[in-house]
Amino acid sequence: MNKSELIDAVANTTGKTKADVKAVIDAVMEQVINTVKEGDEITLIGFGTFKSSVRKAHEGRNPSTGETIQIPAATLPKFVPGKQFKDAVNAK
Repeated sequence: MNKSELIDAVANTTGKTKADVKAVIDAVMEQVINTVKEGDEITLIGFGTFKSSVRKAHEGRNPSTGETIQIPAATLPKFVPGKQFKDAVNAK
């Protein structure tokens, strides 16, 4: 499912217009990005937590040349699913 399909599905479920749903989804995504970018986290009980994680600088190896390279430190976005979400995905 892509963003457009998500908008259609939510609009059909809620009875709201696609334009309204798109505006809400865009606002939620922007807020998640800005919050995590600032180093804070967002926890949605049952769904999961959006946060950032710091990856230390380390040495890596270029598989095609065998050369050892330095990989710089980076801050990465991370999502940790909640128990209810994990249970729903694992239910058969």
